[in-house]
Amino acid sequence: MHSWTDTLRFAFQPVVNLTTGAVAGLEILARPETGDILAEARRDPELDSRLAVSAVRAAVRKETLLPLFVNVFAGTLADLGGLPSLHDAVREAGRLPWEVTIDVCPPYTHVPQRALLEAVSRLRGQGFRICADGVGDGDLPLRLLSDITPDLVKLDASLLARPAVVRSMRTLCDELGALLAVEGVETEGQCAAALAAGAQLAQGELLAPPARLPAADVYVPPRSPADVAAPRSGPSVREFVRPAVLLPATASAGQVRALLTGSPDVSGVLLVDTAGVPVRSVHRSRFLLSMSGRYGHALYDRPAAKLGDPPRTVGIDATAWEVLDVVAVGGRDRTSDDVAVVDEYGRCVGVVRLADLVRALAETRVEEAAGLNPLTRLPGSDTITGEVDRRIASGRAFTLSWLDVDHFKQVNDGAGFAAGDELIRAVGRALQQAATRGTRVGHIGGDDFLVLAEPEGLDPLAASMLDAPWSAGGRPVTLSLATVLCAPGSVTDHRQAAACLAPLKKAAKALHGASWVLGRAGVPGHETRRGAEPAPAPAPVRCGMAEPGGG
Repeated sequence: MHSWTDTLRFAFQPVVNLTTGAVAGLEILARPETGDILAEARRDPELDSRLAVSAVRAAVRKETLLPLFVNVFAGTLADLGGLPSLHDAVREAGRLPWEVTIDVCPPYTHVPQRALLEAVSRLRGQGFRICADGVGDGDLPLRLLSDITPDLVKLDASLLARPAVVRSMRTLCDELGALLAVEGVETEGQCAAALAAGAQLAQGELLAPPARLPAADVYVPPRSPADVAAPRSGPSVREFVRPAVLLPATASAGQVRALLTGSPDVSGVLLVDTAGVPVRSVHRSRFLLSMSGRYGHALYDRPAAKLGDPPRTVGIDATAWEVLDVVAVGGRDRTSDDVAVVDEYGRCVGVVRLADLVRALAETRVEEAAGLNPLTRLPGSDTITGEVDRRIASGRAFTLSWLDVDHFKQVNDGAGFAAGDELIRAVGRALQQAATRGTRVGHIGGDDFLVLAEPEGLDPLAASMLDAPWSAGGRPVTLSLATVLCAPGSVTDHRQAAACLAPLKKAAKALHGASWVLGRAGVPGHETRRGAEPAPAPAPVRCGMAEPGGG
């Protein structure tokens, strides 16, 4: 009697890190030779659960060390209260649960949400990672997505035609602590759009098609500066995480050597305890050098931990700059060691390599330098407007201000351009010093500055700039400030915010002395916070003929 497993095969498709070009994991895809077993699994939770177990066992037979992505229908999780058989299969295969990500697949309609959330919580408690699959092309409600708090969100490539939606989803992922992936990427244009919108991972025919053998060779198109989303207070370490090669802390030196010699691309091995917490770090070159020595054969049966070093670790929420701080501590001989990335429980979720960080940070610095104003070294309008769009997408209230010097042409003509340049540099420095957390300052040319701030941080900045005595070449000057307060939903993009700001700048320039006007997007009129209204023009004096009746 034939079983459904007799005609079932599995294919492996890489999920690719767009920053490093490394394979972040392998999605295991069922490929039946006959019939539609996925349609049957959608109706039969027990069958779907057995498919997940078979997928893991198929990966083990291929001897892949990469993390795995296993597809399970949302209804299956809700009906079975989790996947008890999968946890056993993973352990039997010698893998750790946090090396396996459960891709929760639609449909979600008619799935009991409480039961689904309880099942997801149970899986997460066992160590599995959770991915919300098919977002944008399925029926996953946003509220449920937020409640699931996935580690990864997979968007359908069709959404790349709506970059604002992808950017908004990246913002949501940042809030949830999740990575953003795009699946179904087939062209270089789609890959560039995914990068520009802020996606960190991708999979699709362009990068690597599904294959019977787990392939680690992928194609990632060369990046241009225009493809890359603007940096956010330093790149997150999440963007650079590579899969870690893990062995139990009790592993022998012979086991580590066999793994390293059979996997030339592996730069090191982390030895972890039963909870998945790194306890020792084994560097490839130093370890193999020790094993190749005169008495190396005597080390084969000794614990590999004896030849390792204390692991260097960073939290999953760290920035790339914080990783460099960790690398800088200790001897120079360890600068090439992988840094372990751990979750809130201290469990290893991957590693980062110094070369990836240095390359990306160098690119970031070049891109930032290209956009800086040469006089003040402040970013230009593109940086500020990009951040405006991100705050709009995240639903945050913000203020956008335009500050400039009154009668700056007269200042230049009277005091000279050198004095004018020094004044502009001084204003730029003062703005930077007055900026608090959440405030971005840009110099868009001439004497014009843009300030993006949180509403509560604006008053101290305005006071510090408008109360200060300014002069150029001994001539006193004043500043004008125009601000538009944008409540959530009041503007759709940075262009609309700028259009709201333009009339406010005109109103501020019409006042005498240091001036500040404040308006609200979508609300007519404005409030004058600083500055005096100009005096009315005197009545004209009439000359010539006397008035009728005059003497």
